[in-house]
Amino acid sequence: MEGTKPVNKKLAAAVSGGAVLVLATALTGCGGDDGNDKLDAWAKQVCDGVQPQAKKIEAANSAIQKQTSDNSTPQEVKETDAKAFQDMSDAYKAMATTVQKAGAPNVDDGEKKQKDAVAELNGLSTSYASLQKQMAALNTKDQGKFADGLKDIATELNKLSKSGNDALRTLEQGDVGKAMGQQESCKSASVTPSAAAG
Repeated sequence: MEGTKPVNKKLAAAVSGGAVLVLATALTGCGGDDGNDKLDAWAKQVCDGVQPQAKKIEAANSAIQKQTSDNSTPQEVKETDAKAFQDMSDAYKAMATTVQKAGAPNVDDGEKKQKDAVAELNGLSTSYASLQKQMAALNTKDQGKFADGLKDIATELNKLSKSGNDALRTLEQGDVGKAMGQQESCKSASVTPSAAAG
């Protein structure tokens, strides 16, 4: 198992960088009410829908992180990580559906911002689904091949963590971010310590 251990650590590091929990993270504690009831209602709908998905992504991350600290067999790593990627894919898909259903926020360019964010979340869902397939196809009988496969997945994850999120950040700016920051469900969906600054 020695050969795959450092690689799996790399994978865990890449995953923690790649879990973008976007709609749920940049929003807490930065509020001030501008009295836009429509926007508040939109924010509540989005935050309520996103919260359970953010928790699902966090749990998937934790599962991958845990595998790196245990003395796991390649088969266990493969099964755990494949399931985690599938969960992430499902969660981003559900977030996209939530933002789609909520409609455009009541702000300038709201429709464009919403469409871009939905496209981005669907893109993340597809990317994690593809990683799930790669992980599920890894050969656990051959240490070398398994380690190489993990390396490739870690590389993909790194790319994933660096790309994207622009549309989501744009969606969260200004009044939308303020409205979301006031929602209890967005506050509790936040899982990064840095998110509390505002």
